[in-house]
Amino acid sequence: MRTLIFALALLTLPITAQAQTAAPSAPASAQATPVQAAPELTRRIDALPALINGTGDFEGTFDASFKAQVPKAQFDALGAQLRAQHGKAVGIERVAPRTPHQAVVRVGFEKSVATIQIIVDPAPPHAVTGLLISQVEPRGDGLAQIEAEFRALPGTAAYGIYRLGDSRTPVAEYRGDAAMPLGSAFKLWVLAEAARQVQAGRRKWSDVVTLDTRSLPSGITQNWPTGAPVTLHSLATLMISISDNTATDTLLRALGRDAVDAMVARAGASDPGATLPVLSTIEAFQLKSPGNADLAVAWKAAGPDGRRKLLRDNAGRLAATRPDAAMFGPKPLALDVEWFASPRDQAALLDWLRTRGGAEALAIMAVNPQTPGDADFAYAGFKGGSETGVIYGSWLVRTRAGQWYAVTGGWSRPDAAVETLTFMSLMQRLMRQVATR
Repeated sequence: MRTLIFALALLTLPITAQAQTAAPSAPASAQATPVQAAPELTRRIDALPALINGTGDFEGTFDASFKAQVPKAQFDALGAQLRAQHGKAVGIERVAPRTPHQAVVRVGFEKSVATIQIIVDPAPPHAVTGLLISQVEPRGDGLAQIEAEFRALPGTAAYGIYRLGDSRTPVAEYRGDAAMPLGSAFKLWVLAEAARQVQAGRRKWSDVVTLDTRSLPSGITQNWPTGAPVTLHSLATLMISISDNTATDTLLRALGRDAVDAMVARAGASDPGATLPVLSTIEAFQLKSPGNADLAVAWKAAGPDGRRKLLRDNAGRLAATRPDAAMFGPKPLALDVEWFASPRDQAALLDWLRTRGGAEALAIMAVNPQTPGDADFAYAGFKGGSETGVIYGSWLVRTRAGQWYAVTGGWSRPDAAVETLTFMSLMQRLMRQVATR
C-alpha cells in the first residue's frame, strides 16, 4: 500500500518530478509515448472538487490506511480551511498523468489554483491511497506578485530568471547581484570541475577512487566501508541527486581543492574571494560547531590565503566526524562560514555546465530535478542546499520551445530558521512562469 500524504495548501510540499536522464539534445521525455490515465483514475480526479467542498463521498473514496491517518473530521477541517482562504473548488483545469493510476492535477478554486498529486489503487474498488496538495497559488499569478512575496520575507532573499543563449539575459530579478549563502548548492562547482577534467581528458567518469573520507550523514556513503571502490560518476550522482556529503568530500579530494577553487572563478563568480577556499562539508560543519567558535571568528576575518593556512594548521581538529549536538539546534550558526554566490553567479555556473559540462554532467543534474509536478520541460536539472537559516536552489531548464533558462535564488536569516516550504513554493511558482514562455 502506498504511503499517503495530505498537506494543507499553506504547507506547499514540492513534488519531485520524474527523473530525466537523456542528453539534453534528445530528452527521453520528448520521445516517450504519453501516459494515459486509467478510467478509474479519471473518475477519482473528477470527484476531487466535491470532496474538497465537503459534499463528496469520503468513506467511499479513500482506502483504510488513508482514513486511519486522516479521519473524516480532519479532512473536512482541512477542506474548510482551503475554502476559507481560496473559495470553493470549482473544477479540474489540467491533468498530467504520471502513470495510469497516478497524476498531477490542477484544481481551480474561486481565488486560486491548487496542484494536487493523486494516487489510486490499481485493484478494485480503486480507492485513493495518496493525496498531496503541493501548491496553491493565486489565480492570475505573475512575476510582480512573486517578487512582492520575496520582498516580504524576513531576512535576506534574492532570485533571478535568466534567458541563456549567446548571453545571459535577466527576465526577472530581485537583488540578482547579492551574494547569498548556498548551502549544498556549492556542489555544482565540484560537479563542474569533475566535468572539466573529464572533458579535458584528464579523467574518465568511470575512474575509480576509494572512499576514504567521512562527513556527517546526508546520504548513504557515510555508512559504506572505508576503502570501498567508487567511480567518479557514482560520487557525482550521489552528491547532486541526494546531496551526499561523504561522496562530495571524497570527490573534492580526488579532484583537488585548488582545481575546484579555480573553477569558482572559471565558471563566472563575480567575487571568488568571498567563498575561497572551497570548504569540504566536514570542514564547514566543524567550523560552525560551537566548540570551534574561535576558528569561525578567524575564518570570517581572514582572506583566502589566511583561510587556507587556517585549514592547514587545524586539519586534525576539522576532520573529526563526531557531531556537536548544538549544531542541530533551532538557531543558525556561523553563517559567515559558508559558500557564497549571487543569483547571477549561479546562472553563469549553470550556463557553463550547459555549454561545457557535457551530456553526463547534465544527466546527473537531471536525476532529481525538483520541478513542479505540472510544469512541462524538455530538460530540467537541479541542485539546492539548506541548513538552519539558509536555503538556496538552482535550476537549469529547457522549455518545450527549446529555450534554455537558469532559475536560481536563495533566502537566509541570521536569527531563525527559514521556512523551506515557503521558499520552495515561491521558486516553483517562478518555474511555472518559465515553463509557459
